[in-house]
Amino acid sequence: MRKKTILFVDDSVSIRMLVKMILEEAGYQVIIGEDGQDALPCFDGRTIDLVVTDLHMPRMNGLELIKEIRKYQHYRFVPILFLTTETKPELKQEAKAAGATGWITKPFDREKFLQIIKKVIR
Repeated sequence: MRKKTILFVDDSVSIRMLVKMILEEAGYQVIIGEDGQDALPCFDGRTIDLVVTDLHMPRMNGLELIKEIRKYQHYRFVPILFLTTETKPELKQEAKAAGATGWITKPFDREKFLQIIKKVIR
């Protein structure tokens, strides 16, 4: 059986390493992007089962990334989760409007994080 592939996008090296380790230990294949612009080339037709992205990043932030992903026919329905320190309701609304599936606040609990991943990944 094919491993589910998660694209994780965050400009923090330590967060990237931590999340990659958690997801790989849970049996997922992980692709890493440093920011939205770095992540866009990953949408080249390969299978991506879930995108987890930070909001605040240089060059292209998480909201801009979601809007770009949703333009691709092949990736229109891929679940996208925000992993961010932001808690403002208006940002959550904006993210939902852009096409985000859900919102996880940093710092996060490992088990809850994996439960959410399991719930949204197809």
